[in-house]
Amino acid sequence: MLTKDLLRVSRAGGGYHPQFASREHRPLAARVIGTYQGHVGESRGELEGALTDLEPDADHFKLVRGFSALLEREATFGTDAEIDPERARRATFEAAEAVGVVTGAEREAALARAADGLGLSPDALERALYADLEERQVLEGVDSRWDPDDLVAQYNLSLAQTALFDATELRVRSSDPKALVSAIKRLRLMYEIRKTGDANETDLSDREVVVTGPTHLFRATRRYGTRFARLLRTVAKADEWRLEATINDRGTERILELTDADPVRVPDADPVADVSFDSGVEADFAGRFSSLDLDWELVREPEPLETGTRVMIPDFAFDYSHGDFRVFFEIMGFWTPEYVEKKLGQLSELEDVELVVAVDESLGVGEEIAARDFRAITYSGSVRLKDVRDVLREYERQLVADSAAALPEELRPDADVRTLEELAADRGVSEDALADVAFPEHELVGRTLIRPSVLEELAEELEAGISLSEAESVLERYGVDDSSAVLSKLGYRVEWEGLAGGTLVER
Repeated sequence: MLTKDLLRVSRAGGGYHPQFASREHRPLAARVIGTYQGHVGESRGELEGALTDLEPDADHFKLVRGFSALLEREATFGTDAEIDPERARRATFEAAEAVGVVTGAEREAALARAADGLGLSPDALERALYADLEERQVLEGVDSRWDPDDLVAQYNLSLAQTALFDATELRVRSSDPKALVSAIKRLRLMYEIRKTGDANETDLSDREVVVTGPTHLFRATRRYGTRFARLLRTVAKADEWRLEATINDRGTERILELTDADPVRVPDADPVADVSFDSGVEADFAGRFSSLDLDWELVREPEPLETGTRVMIPDFAFDYSHGDFRVFFEIMGFWTPEYVEKKLGQLSELEDVELVVAVDESLGVGEEIAARDFRAITYSGSVRLKDVRDVLREYERQLVADSAAALPEELRPDADVRTLEELAADRGVSEDALADVAFPEHELVGRTLIRPSVLEELAEELEAGISLSEAESVLERYGVDDSSAVLSKLGYRVEWEGLAGGTLVER
């Protein structure tokens, strides 16, 4: 973005129209780039003087200063002095105090005395005295990413971003709505999605994303406003897009309209944000949930849920590993009362959806969420894994009961050896669902089903005194992985001989 003093907008007709640079400003952009490159090794003051000389030839002095502000971020300035300026000043002032400087000659004497003590010439000392002042700093180099066309493009993007900084609401339609919503969530902006019902021949989505702007927040307004403006990077990357923003222009409400027809594009591929989750609460929860060994897979940003004329995208979903069943999960953090009310309104219009809501206890709406037949978990600071796990296990118990009820009373696997895990996977159920099923032709040994005839053959091949590795080779030929349970069933245990291995002995 640019600083707000460099913002160029037209308010004609009560609107709010950024004054973009165009192809005709390419020569000016080239001159600004050349001015920077031609002043490497010279002071900032000399550079700024040369840039000022360009302003009379420009449409507006802010255009030159805008190009310059962008290039300055790519420039490196340093202090050109043979000695640290602070040390030079300290030595000079001490010498002046000893000499008693009043006249020019006494000043020269003080400089000569200080220079002699520092091992410098008087001229070198005088150059170092104030070399660290901003206007005397020297341009050491310009590592610009942009040619003139790119600088014009970056200026236009930055100008539009600055115009959006004071937006109170932004309404966007895009040909890439998924990327748009993903960026909104990662930038931690408050939003809702509305169905427009606008069927046309363009590639624009029929869903409009409405983002609430920074002036609706109680605190952290500037940081939120910066993220709000940065969203434009993702908007402008879509092939087709349309944006309408309500701007608080020093107390006057104005409308800013932008589309893909405007000269707003992204000249580089920097990421939209360095944030991977909507908030620290969500990032913390996702990181800790991955460490649990549950029959549920955590899904980030699942499909949208329609709520009447609007759309809601929960933060997460939990997919059950043993069937087609999904539980959505929404984390309600520190939101404004208006935004909380919108969310509650969306919840009231959801039907036939399993939803768990973790709500910051300071909002005081847990009971209201529960009254809408959704499970509410309150939290303070971070979401407790135990609370989420307990809710998922309730779902799991019901799913296990339902899948068990659909199984026959008896199962007769074709294989001589079959693990419960494999059999459950074949049936699309959890292992727990097989708990009450009978297996007339097999014996359950540990978590493995084995025909009695196979157990008899194993008993004949195995004997006390053979090594554990030999025994495991025999079991492997029959497809048995759980050696411990089967050896115990056959009446053997392993006697360990340090690091050399083990031997079968009778129990």
